[in-house]
Amino acid sequence: MIKNKIKEEKNMPVINLNLGKISNEQKKELVTTLTKNVSEITHLPKEIITVLIHELEMENIGFAGKWLGKEEEENK
Repeated sequence: MIKNKIKEEKNMPVINLNLGKISNEQKKELVTTLTKNVSEITHLPKEIITVLIHELEMENIGFAGKWLGKEEEENK
């Protein structure tokens, strides 16, 4: 029973994307392209592929040791 569950999980790809803000058109293109490519490479049907897009605010990202958020103005 557990073995069958593991087989099911292996055959249901989930693609997680963590990135900054993008347009809805870009999201649509990513979902379409990634789903198509994964389906072709894995020989799995598109219907079982899930794409999750997690948009991150720049204030929540650091790159190469530097915070990417905007510094607040000291004198407002």
